[in-house]
Amino acid sequence: MKRKNKKDEQQLKKQQHKKALQETKRRRRGEAPNLERSELTDNEKQKILIVCEGENTEPSYFKKFKLTTATIKTVGEGYNTVSLVKRTKKLSEEDDYDQVWCVFDKDDFDNFNDAIYMAKGMGFHVAYSNQAFEYWLILHFEDHQGGAMHRDDYCKKLNDYLKEFGVEYDCKSKVVTEEIFTILQSKQNGKPRQTLAVERAEKILKYHEDVSPAKAESSTTVFKLIEELGTYS
Repeated sequence: MKRKNKKDEQQLKKQQHKKALQETKRRRRGEAPNLERSELTDNEKQKILIVCEGENTEPSYFKKFKLTTATIKTVGEGYNTVSLVKRTKKLSEEDDYDQVWCVFDKDDFDNFNDAIYMAKGMGFHVAYSNQAFEYWLILHFEDHQGGAMHRDDYCKKLNDYLKEFGVEYDCKSKVVTEEIFTILQSKQNGKPRQTLAVERAEKILKYHEDVSPAKAESSTTVFKLIEELGTYS
């Protein structure tokens, strides 16, 4: 059997991704799934690298997504902003990835904008949060504008919402447990919390569209990564 060359494989992956996007739109419209969709081998699936600033929170969250038409490698590096982007460059060269994402927070770093521009210049996608990743989690429960709230208070805010479910987010380990992830995937007033979080984050980002990311407090582009992952579910 003649082996496909790299160009053919890339074209096949693009076609499969297009089908996945169409399938996602069908599900959102409440239409019946396409039963003719075939199973893909690991070699045919899209390869996505997600390199995170945090060693616990973000990796423990993204590793819980189960995708059918893509494989994810999630790495928690403990680097910040610019140094994380440089580390991502090295990791991205270890395999033939179709997409590479950098996930980091602003915190108190002054080179936040530089890191975003550097990552995009290298062809990477960026899922940032100003101030912290927990802001994205809070958006699963309310349309929180954030402004005056410091990131040190995010944990308490999140736990206020989790209390009714009898679950607590550990502010020290900062691990998104299976129980917490399940709650994030549950519904609020009949609508998936994750969908609500995406809508809220997108609306808030538009409000800050004339402001640099470092000054757009509070905002997050994590929703872009979530939407992308949704096309492979």
